[in-house]
Amino acid sequence: MSRHPDCEPCGAGYPRMTIPPSYIRKGKTKPLSFLLVFVFFACFFLLTSQDVFGQYTRPQAQQDDRVADVVETASKAIVNIKTEEMLKTESEEKKSPSLFKRYFSGEDEVEELVENIGSGVVLDPKGIVVTNEHLIARAINIRVKFINGKEYEAYVLGSDPEYDIALLKIVSDKTDFPHLTITGKKIRVGEKAIVIGNPYGLSSSVSLGVVSALGRNLRIDNKVYANLIQTDAAINPGNSGGVLLDVNGAPMGIVTAIYGEGKGIGFAIPMDDVMTILSEFVENKLARPILGLFIERQKEEKKNYLLVNRIIPGSPAAKYGFNVGDRITEINKRVIRESLKLQIAIRSVMSKGAFQLRLTRGGKKYTVNIEVSDIEGYTPQPVDQVLCGMKVAEISGYPKLKYRLRDKDGVVVVKVLPGGIAVKSGLKKGDVIVKINNNPVKNQKDFDAFMIEGLKRNYILYQVKRDDSLFFLPVKLDTLL
Repeated sequence: MSRHPDCEPCGAGYPRMTIPPSYIRKGKTKPLSFLLVFVFFACFFLLTSQDVFGQYTRPQAQQDDRVADVVETASKAIVNIKTEEMLKTESEEKKSPSLFKRYFSGEDEVEELVENIGSGVVLDPKGIVVTNEHLIARAINIRVKFINGKEYEAYVLGSDPEYDIALLKIVSDKTDFPHLTITGKKIRVGEKAIVIGNPYGLSSSVSLGVVSALGRNLRIDNKVYANLIQTDAAINPGNSGGVLLDVNGAPMGIVTAIYGEGKGIGFAIPMDDVMTILSEFVENKLARPILGLFIERQKEEKKNYLLVNRIIPGSPAAKYGFNVGDRITEINKRVIRESLKLQIAIRSVMSKGAFQLRLTRGGKKYTVNIEVSDIEGYTPQPVDQVLCGMKVAEISGYPKLKYRLRDKDGVVVVKVLPGGIAVKSGLKKGDVIVKINNNPVKNQKDFDAFMIEGLKRNYILYQVKRDDSLFFLPVKLDTLL
């Protein structure tokens, strides 16, 4: 056995202790004093070593228990969302080489009922659920299911396609739903992260990771996601709408996307952005300001701008002299960037009384000063023609005879204008709109009222009857400014 150079030959393994001269008298030591010193150092060594090792063992175990506690509590507020939508697919007639079937059957597409799954987070005890807009964009039926097995119907309270956020309201009189509380904490890169969701329909699945980065911008299918949280916690299909938590159970974000080209790269919408929209709905303050422009995002020589495609007649935009082809480059001195959220930018200046738009026209630059009072409370009228690009009529008289309708309730589409929302949504002359956002439409008055309400929610879903078929059409308003 080799021994430590400072150890005595007995191999006791303790360092040699040198006794100070003051403790030596006439060649003898003070046995009691020496023993006390020895006991003191031995106890000090044992106590400090326990602390050193404890910081790696006991806190780690406690942290693991904390994660389990967080998951147990938070899972009660995470719901499994199932939606149904009608998906258009090629019919067998179109696939067939038969010219007669292809050109005379008139059935190029068929509607197929498709079920989608995702996740949601309850953020209010009255049953308000936040999820992703892309999950419910075409939904005709929405159901939410809690971890305890209880299931409820839900409807869309509002949506924001720019943020990919939708708010659902559970159909129930309960006011004590389990929910998560927002703390407004600061997120740090490197801190641990917990994801709870329903990947592949597997209820309340949990994955762990860290916050990999903040402020990420991402483009998916020509849609820009801005200011995202990046995490390496496992995110799979079905996790959309789930929650990203810290180890204390504080929500950090809502899961929205995965990076298809690499594993371990997922993204979440920061909770601050979610709360901005939620507070507007809960406080009933949401009112979408409408200037009266239909725009399209464009980019040229690394510069982003909004191209004006259409102007609503009689709108504030028409009164201020906007022209088709104008390029808007700034909103109240904020340069148009790929990541700029237009509706948030407009709503943020509504309390200032006035704001500016910078634009270019024919190579020249112009500044337009917009009075908030001019766009506050403005609603396009008539809604069907100036907003949707179509004309509807009640089912009576000539329209009823022309389109051979037997229906009593609803409105019939009698004209579809080129380039409008209606034609882009797939509406045709003779279609009967029977519901808007699942609200039955009896006449023109109902149509106008539900359309205006849909504008506030930023969500419009038609139920349409065409011949003997019944289907749903979502109306996209993301190009309306």
